[in-house]
Amino acid sequence: MRRYPQGSPLRNRFDNTRQVASALLYDCSLITGASSGLGEEFSCQLAPHCRRLVLVARRENKLELLRKRLLAENEGLEVAIYGVDLTCPDAREELLGEVANSDWSPSLLVNNAGMGDYGEFTTGNWEKLEQMLSLNITAVTHLAHGFLPGMIRSGHGAVLNVSSLASLLPIPDFAVYAASKAYVTSFSEALRLELQAHDIPVVAVCPGPVHTGFGGIAGREGSPEETPMREWFFVSKEEVVLEALLAVQREQPRSYPGLQISLLAAVLAFMPPSVLRYFMRNRPRATPEEKG
Repeated sequence: MRRYPQGSPLRNRFDNTRQVASALLYDCSLITGASSGLGEEFSCQLAPHCRRLVLVARRENKLELLRKRLLAENEGLEVAIYGVDLTCPDAREELLGEVANSDWSPSLLVNNAGMGDYGEFTTGNWEKLEQMLSLNITAVTHLAHGFLPGMIRSGHGAVLNVSSLASLLPIPDFAVYAASKAYVTSFSEALRLELQAHDIPVVAVCPGPVHTGFGGIAGREGSPEETPMREWFFVSKEEVVLEALLAVQREQPRSYPGLQISLLAAVLAFMPPSVLRYFMRNRPRATPEEKG
């Protein structure tokens, strides 16, 4: 787990969030996309405060390494790993069948797995776009549908859906990704209202850019590993997870990690659509060479 210097603002917030996570009292947390990036960070920050963790990702070898590290650092923790391709309906059904009917049924679901595709829509590879829709939209919906009945029966639970600041924007060269995250944010808001009677909070986590390796997967051959973005705009994965855990405790509908992202989200909420389109039309984009 990441260690912060004593007395630093992030250390103070980290200590506060450790207390928050402990107060959440989730017996079992299931995290998708857990082998790296935000998913790995969620695993590390929740591990000291859960009895059980269920880690899901495609790369089972990386999950096994993470499992060993978490067990070594957290006495009494139990960790189950599932090497699953969540774009495959049969694989999702198998996961739901094995987990939901066992003692490992999650009381906290972290729908973190996702992917992007950076470049013009018309030149994109359809197979990759279809995989993105399956992972970003269908898998999120399917897992929530599968695990929420158990939370309702137990009277305890929460859902964290990792969306994006992009869900608020029509982004050229990121058209399908931004639209898929708009679904996640809207779905989370509606689900939150449905589940209020059951006292099950649902949070849409809407970070801006984060250095997680996402850009390398979203990029196309010959394109840069990160989309055009100024460094000051990035937020650390540690802060994204801290803010998400705080949002669950406070039962906030959305989390915009980082001051700069929170301010931008507030500005976007009041920006006329015509002005927003102007800025999106003139934002930095992939060059013709990068588009392939």
